[in-house]
Amino acid sequence: MASRSLVELVSELPQLFIGLLKAELNQLKAELSVKAKNAAFGAAMFGAALVIVLLLVPVLVTAAILAFCLIVPPWAAALIVAGIMVVVIAVLVIIGITFFKRIGSAAPEQTITSVKSDVDAVRGVGDYDF
Repeated sequence: MASRSLVELVSELPQLFIGLLKAELNQLKAELSVKAKNAAFGAAMFGAALVIVLLLVPVLVTAAILAFCLIVPPWAAALIVAGIMVVVIAVLVIIGITFFKRIGSAAPEQTITSVKSDVDAVRGVGDYDF
């Protein structure tokens, strides 16, 4: 590697700094994008569970009406359908909670750590490798 003068090295600093900022912003975008996708999927699971809960109410009402009006098997079928819907709701809620837990902290930890490392490198402290 050819040795360069101090003037050449100092003149490269703005481009290096701009490149570093762009890299940090790209990392921030990527990290926040993953968190946003997990939040969106978790919210969609809760939304799906809510829709099924709203559909469950008429089924339970129908089961109660059939149970009181006719003491015959149709109400049992309605209760079985309601039971299946409860299981589906529970599964969707568990999936939604799992995706929300994947988000972790809202802060972009990787970007913060990387920026701290960059600041340490500029200050000349800590472990850094060029």
